Amino acid sequence: MHTYSLTVAGLQRELPICKVTDDLHIGAFICFGDAELTVACAKAMLELLEPGSYDYLFTAEAKSIPLIHEMARQSGAKKYFIARKGQKVYMPDPIHVEDKSITTVGTQRLFLGSDDAALIRGKRIVLMDDVISTGGSLLAMEHLVELAGGTVVDRIAVLAEGAAAQRKDIKFLAPLPVFNADGTIK
Repeated sequence: MHTYSLTVAGLQRELPICKVTDDLHIGAFICFGDAELTVACAKAMLELLEPGSYDYLFTAEAKSIPLIHEMARQSGAKKYFIARKGQKVYMPDPIHVEDKSITTVGTQRLFLGSDDAALIRGKRIVLMDDVISTGGSLLAMEHLVELAGGTVVDRIAVLAEGAAAQRKDIKFLAPLPVFNADGTIK
């Protein structure tokens, strides 16, 4: 298997290159189980934000959950929000949006309970993710925050993949190229 050597938040990791389609392969960035990487990336991502410029952090399930939790812990935040990929029985009157992500087969739906939506109403929200690629998940999260009555004030990620690294509306720690089947950068 081909790998890509990435340095982010002062740490080096070898990312396995995985097939998405015949013409698109990506470096799989996974924080799950890597406490050192999660802590370092959370700290570096918080440094991208102006203190006092937001009320809450918001992400989508699932790979960015350890990151948002660590960011909340380091910043002293008592609450953060996670858009769930399925409706849960404990969610009162959930709102939802649909999303297409390159790492999820088909269309996914993101849900937020009306109790969390009420807390977001009128608040300044930072959207965060582990990797921003096509921007589909980011856009879905933004729509969910807008449905809840919040205002997105910033968008941050550990990595901006492929063309996302050229976006001016996001902040990120490092770019991540996309790859050909032989492991070379596109």
